[in-house]
Amino acid sequence: MALTELVQKLALKIPTPLVAGGAKLLFGLPVQVKQRLGTPQTVEGNELDLDAQITLLMLKAQGVNGLAGDRDVAHSRASTRMLSAAVGAGAAPSVGTRGLMVDGAAGPLPARLYTPAGLEAGSPLVVFFHGGGFVLGDLDSHDAPCRYIADRARVRVLSVDYRLAPETIFPAAADDAVAATAWAIEHADQLGADPARVAVSGDSAGGNLAGVAARELALAGGAQPAFSLLFYPVTGADPANRSRDTFADGYFLTKADIEYFRQLYTPEPGQDTDPKFDLRHADGLAGIGRTHVVVAGFDPLRDEGAAYAQRLRDAGVDATTQLAPGALHGFLNMVGVSADARVDVDAALDVLTEVLVRS
Repeated sequence: MALTELVQKLALKIPTPLVAGGAKLLFGLPVQVKQRLGTPQTVEGNELDLDAQITLLMLKAQGVNGLAGDRDVAHSRASTRMLSAAVGAGAAPSVGTRGLMVDGAAGPLPARLYTPAGLEAGSPLVVFFHGGGFVLGDLDSHDAPCRYIADRARVRVLSVDYRLAPETIFPAAADDAVAATAWAIEHADQLGADPARVAVSGDSAGGNLAGVAARELALAGGAQPAFSLLFYPVTGADPANRSRDTFADGYFLTKADIEYFRQLYTPEPGQDTDPKFDLRHADGLAGIGRTHVVVAGFDPLRDEGAAYAQRLRDAGVDATTQLAPGALHGFLNMVGVSADARVDVDAALDVLTEVLVRS
């Protein structure tokens, strides 16, 4: 067994509260101390956030080299849950939750509804799809982001546990996202929400699924999301995106990770060019509602997210792009410990609030 693999396996044996305490201690250090611990970087005019520097330091200490680790799916899933819990512990504890089942494409799917304390009925609802390369992640891995979104934006959030690869390959996750979003709109009033103010959101692979759901429901011509908030979304399989090479290694998500996940999710010929995956080159975008795409400055997915937002604008969609200049891929999960991450997430939620809460 390689030394890095041994370190990773040993790291999983550390109790999560201990890891969480260490993360809070690291991120809570005075700025001057964090500056001495971190390694400053400037790429294409963007300066790596101080908390992003600490993130890379923490991941290195945990033996984490890339999101997919040693290409062991079970191990990567366990590692994802542990790291997410460590950096999300204690986020928005006043937000209430309840489990429920929603419609998927092939049967019911587990979901979790988040409701801020004191929120009246008729609020906006955000249908959320977690990231993880279509392979990793679950309701627990993205509990902190969902709590934070609900609390900060004063909305209900419905997190959906869609089917994962390699157990179920494309287009299962995409079809689940479409079915679950349609179900949420139809049942919004039963969830305490306004059917006219339902949004879709997600990060990374979940951003892809949210975008797919928006497009498919727009093409269907019936009820559709009023807003899409996509955090650093996967928008296709094109390896020529410059940022995939610029940030190919050493920034948490690697270029090799992206290809590994793609092979697991779209293993058959033609699947990775299907518009239910390849949003960047899809047609039929004109009917999609207001969309806000957030990209991270130090992320191999940066350029494809920005390119998709431009495709939407070219199609006449009211779409905006937000650059989180010093952030790494996955910063949404860091809201429990990182002030830098919260600044970027808050800016995105201000757009959601303007569209769905104050309008």
